[in-house]
Amino acid sequence: MKLDYVSRISNGLQRYKTIATNKATSRVLDGSYNSIYKGRSMNFDELREYVPGDDIKDIDWKATSRSQKVLVRQYIAEKKHNIMLVMDTNKRMLAQTADGEEKRDVALIAGGSLAYMVNRNGDYVSAIFPDSSSMRHFPFKMGLLNIENILSNYHNSVDMKNNSDLVNALQYLIRNIRRRMIIVIVTDLQGMRRIPDSILRQLILVHDVLMINVSDTNIYGKKVYSVNNETYIPPFISESKKLRKLEEKKKREIFEECDNKLKRHGIAMATVGSVDRIDSSLIELLEKHKLNK
Repeated sequence: MKLDYVSRISNGLQRYKTIATNKATSRVLDGSYNSIYKGRSMNFDELREYVPGDDIKDIDWKATSRSQKVLVRQYIAEKKHNIMLVMDTNKRMLAQTADGEEKRDVALIAGGSLAYMVNRNGDYVSAIFPDSSSMRHFPFKMGLLNIENILSNYHNSVDMKNNSDLVNALQYLIRNIRRRMIIVIVTDLQGMRRIPDSILRQLILVHDVLMINVSDTNIYGKKVYSVNNETYIPPFISESKKLRKLEEKKKREIFEECDNKLKRHGIAMATVGSVDRIDSSLIELLEKHKLNK
């Protein structure tokens, strides 16, 4: 199998990495996104300034006396993580993002970039998404071939015949997967809106959950999907300033509704609209998640 998607992601992250200058960003792009834990019996990583909530047993008193700042030892956990990608394959994902790119492509690279980074950390990656007729489940595995297989199947599953509901994939996960996971949900505004609070409560009870929101184009784009009417908008409508304002107002209201719902459950969310900015969006997502924990 050719690693077409993986190669594209690898080249992209190498290019984006030159933008990042601080150590925290570099660590994320190196794949150590979520392996930092407090405690012993782990590999020492670095010293950092104490923040409320740190274990006082981790304070390095010698370094503290030298620097005149309270410094704690930070460790890297040796255990592996289980990363579950739950990706929206509804035909909406063939529409454009706010940056004019195909939502399917942005979703694929966003989920794939995170999978690529955690693979470098030695973690296990799985995925669940529906195609036009069935639920696709890819077991937890390590390796780039696994990631390529997930991404190529995701790309093929998004077509104009696919009217699937992401909620069904989440229900499938709850019923069938018993291990503890870091769940990364990749969808759009309408997909987030359809996920009920009851599903989110069940997920966060056991798992860490992160949300990647693939943005929707403005009403004057070429392939516009209306999150209000759940259909593509005829081109002539985009010429009406009144209708454009109404659509944009409704979109803002739905975004606020989704944002508030996720905040109630302590779920971090980042919005992506362009492949070129996925690295910074993932960093934003992981930083938010760290603050929520």
